[in-house]
Amino acid sequence: MRLWKVGRALGLAFAAAVLTSAGIFYGLVVLLDFKEIDSTTKLDAQTLFDLVKLSFGVVAGAGALVALVVAYRRQRVDEAGAHREATRLHTERFSQAVDKLGSDSPAVRLGGVHALAGLADDAPDVNLRQTCIDVLCAYLRLPHTPDPGTAELENHHLYLALREVRHTILRLIGDHYRRPEGTRHSWQGCDLDLTIDGNMDFSDARFTRGTVTFNGASFSGSTVIFRDATFSGGTVSFSGATISDSRLLFNDAMISDSTVLFNDATISEGSVVSFAHATVSGGSAYFGDSTISGGSVYFGDSTISGGSVYFGDSTISRGTVYFSGSTFSGGSVYLGDSTISGGAVDFGDSTFSGGAVYFNRTTISGGTVSFGDTTFSGGTLDFSNTTGPAPTGLLTAVGSPVPTTVILSQAWAPIP
Repeated sequence: MRLWKVGRALGLAFAAAVLTSAGIFYGLVVLLDFKEIDSTTKLDAQTLFDLVKLSFGVVAGAGALVALVVAYRRQRVDEAGAHREATRLHTERFSQAVDKLGSDSPAVRLGGVHALAGLADDAPDVNLRQTCIDVLCAYLRLPHTPDPGTAELENHHLYLALREVRHTILRLIGDHYRRPEGTRHSWQGCDLDLTIDGNMDFSDARFTRGTVTFNGASFSGSTVIFRDATFSGGTVSFSGATISDSRLLFNDAMISDSTVLFNDATISEGSVVSFAHATVSGGSAYFGDSTISGGSVYFGDSTISGGSVYFGDSTISRGTVYFSGSTFSGGSVYLGDSTISGGAVDFGDSTFSGGAVYFNRTTISGGTVSFGDTTFSGGTLDFSNTTGPAPTGLLTAVGSPVPTTVILSQAWAPIP
């Protein structure tokens, strides 16, 4: 905490006092309607006495000004000292909590987890809070011995105990992201590096700032829940993640000013990434360069009124991307430059009144694109330079003649 020098503080305070006094004096002169001062009037005793009183008043005011500045500096020094003391105590408690995390006893480690979470809550500044959170996330990323099974009962129990420590960290992180931003125990705005494989629950969480990272994580048989979460700032990233036989659920989520990244991700057999009933009104859900092979990405019954859902340069083979039952009134869905080979993209039962869907330069080879039972009253559908069969139900949905905002591939003309 940087303090001003005494001379500078006094100078600024004195200047402020002079300007304030001059302003008050001028205001009184105007208020009392003094037009001029008689320079011929002699200095009598009463006037001299008034001038002496004024001089003493100025001296007293200057003394009060000095006292005020000194009190200001003393307050700032006391605050700085209190902050240093709080930081020192925090550091001591931090060292003790980290020592507990390294204990051989799972119970002691569990105590260290709660101690670090409490320290994050009580941290005197955001940097110290972030340090506590970083240590908890780093503990989750440490390699651990797999379950040996009940054949080795003692090691099996140790595995279960240490797993409970990891699950406790995940539960505490989820709890703190459900608390409103600005409250004492909220961790919103902090960064999380959760490049791990495991079950996590962020239901009803709020992501308003900061970055949550799952980059390069391998999910196998896991469930990660963001149900009813609100993304109004920051980034949640699954870039390069491998998702097999797992469920990542963003059902009923609200994306208004954030980016949810799945670029370069691989979503394989038995996996579901679901944004069912989600609302995209800003920001983006980004699946660029992803590979969907046997898994599915589900935006069914969602509302796209702004922002973007991006699948550019993706490969959909034996997988499915669903937008069935969705409402499009703004924003964009981009599947341009992607390859649909043996997979499916389904817009059935959707309603279009605005926004744009791009399939330009998409290759449809052995896969299907469907617009069955879709209602189209506005918006843009761009299939320019698309190769492969025309989407089923497309012409029925857009009507005849084809609106100018619906751009068909040259290879489809004329379409029966």
